[in-house]
Amino acid sequence: MKDKIDEIDLKIIRELKENARKSYREIAEKLDVAEGTVYNRVNKLQKTGVIKAFISDIDFTKLGYDLTAIIGLKVQGGQLAKIEEDISQKPNVSAVYDVTGDYDAIIVAKFRDRSGMNGFVKELLAIGEVDRTYTMVVLNVIKEAHGIEI
Repeated sequence: MKDKIDEIDLKIIRELKENARKSYREIAEKLDVAEGTVYNRVNKLQKTGVIKAFISDIDFTKLGYDLTAIIGLKVQGGQLAKIEEDISQKPNVSAVYDVTGDYDAIIVAKFRDRSGMNGFVKELLAIGEVDRTYTMVVLNVIKEAHGIEI
């Protein structure tokens, strides 16, 4: 990255991570910098891809998505990247990781019920290059956060 992230950038990121709806004025007052500085820094962080989006932290169980599955995927041939990209576009999928170990990819997805999860897993298995899946169902969520403390 061309522009180095400094302490002011990190403080702005922390403020936005705490509440992405916080105004630039509020952030500027808290950090004792000009509002224009916050505006320019946020724009820079967006242009460089450090800030990818401003998202809401939603409790999906309250929307009826009571089932979270973690699915290991074993793929043959050279189609892994395309398969991962296709899977990442599915509406129930919240994460796709290209990994080392026994599986080639790990998928995290949320479902309303077992039937929805079953259909999704069968869809995965219908992909010609998918050798096998390994599905784990989350029993209790201890922590589910977007990001880490910086």
